[in-house]
Amino acid sequence: MGRALLSVVLVLFLLNTLLHFEHTEGHTRPVLTVSPSWLSPGALVTLNCSAKDLSTGWRFYWYEAVPQVSGSLYGFKMLPGSSGGTEDSSFTIHGQTYTAGYVCKAERVTPKNYTYYSKPKFVWSGDFRSAAARVRPDRVQHFPSESVSVRCEGSSSEWRLMRLSAAGHLSNYTNWGEMDKSTFSIHKHTNNTAVYWCETGSGQFSNAVNITVQKKDIILTSPVHPVTEGDLVTLGCKPEAGNFTSRVLFYRNDELIQNDTRGEMGISAVSGSDEGFYRCESSGNVSPLSWVAVKLSRQESSSYHLPLTVGMVCCSLLVILLLLFCCCRKSKYLCFARAPQSQRTDQTEQEESQPKVPSSPDGSHHVTYAVIQLQNLRNKGKSVADETVYSEVKVGAALGNKSAV
Repeated sequence: MGRALLSVVLVLFLLNTLLHFEHTEGHTRPVLTVSPSWLSPGALVTLNCSAKDLSTGWRFYWYEAVPQVSGSLYGFKMLPGSSGGTEDSSFTIHGQTYTAGYVCKAERVTPKNYTYYSKPKFVWSGDFRSAAARVRPDRVQHFPSESVSVRCEGSSSEWRLMRLSAAGHLSNYTNWGEMDKSTFSIHKHTNNTAVYWCETGSGQFSNAVNITVQKKDIILTSPVHPVTEGDLVTLGCKPEAGNFTSRVLFYRNDELIQNDTRGEMGISAVSGSDEGFYRCESSGNVSPLSWVAVKLSRQESSSYHLPLTVGMVCCSLLVILLLLFCCCRKSKYLCFARAPQSQRTDQTEQEESQPKVPSSPDGSHHVTYAVIQLQNLRNKGKSVADETVYSEVKVGAALGNKSAV
């Protein structure tokens, strides 16, 4: 009896400590929000950190969540530009292209105070990177009776499958699934409607996928991953049992786009205007909604970078030409004073017959002859013997000595 009472007292003490930890003034856990939750490639992502009783004087710090498969769920890596904190409770990330998790915290110098780290919040991308999450069967919606699996693909040897439920609960597969090498089987029940993604032992995220498990008479079969613009896309309406006995209606953003007896709808060359929420309906039964995302083709995506590439190439060429021009200006005798071969031969013979100019201590006197050659070119057509040419001669470190040639 005494031990039971002691256990109850201990449990109450731990609960009180936990509540104090979460709600003590100055040591609260801030709430982080991210926008948007699902990425368009290269989009701006805005983080917002908020908590009660955060008046002026607080600075905010921003971190990326780094998966740690063999240890705790996540480590934290400070985002660039956040080392000194920010006065603003919002932080913008430019050009985000991949799935990532973020956390924030706040501190105040005077009087000294701080918050704990926020819970991780995620921004998801459907595009593949170095790691990929693939769903079998390859569709968003599933019946509770179906077996669903997620395969993690990539170069890593360590994987874990994560999910964030509609209620915001973050957990890994050990609570609701089984692992066979890099394939995770999801238990058959309706609580598995969530966003799923793979995490590697090297700290990377895969693409994210939506899996909807609901007890419905019909479901919409639509691609899990974003479809590429220009591709053929087929949507289907699938009954849990039997076949359709009436017309099947397909809707995009609540607009009727097909009404016939077929259970499929094809889009021959999908475009950005086809992106949206789809559902199907038959005999009064309505499927859940599924989002169909459309991404640019590789050629079109690269064309966005073409003007920038051309501009950089043109600027580089212009800089090179300017440098060459400056070099030629500084050494114009070498660039432009090129006499014909026959004239250079005559001049060589004449120069050999001329008196030698005293050399400087280091033996250099080639500057004198270069000037003489140019002056002879300026007096083209006159005999060297008809005119005496004076030139500045550099002897050693002294300047201004003149020598008659």
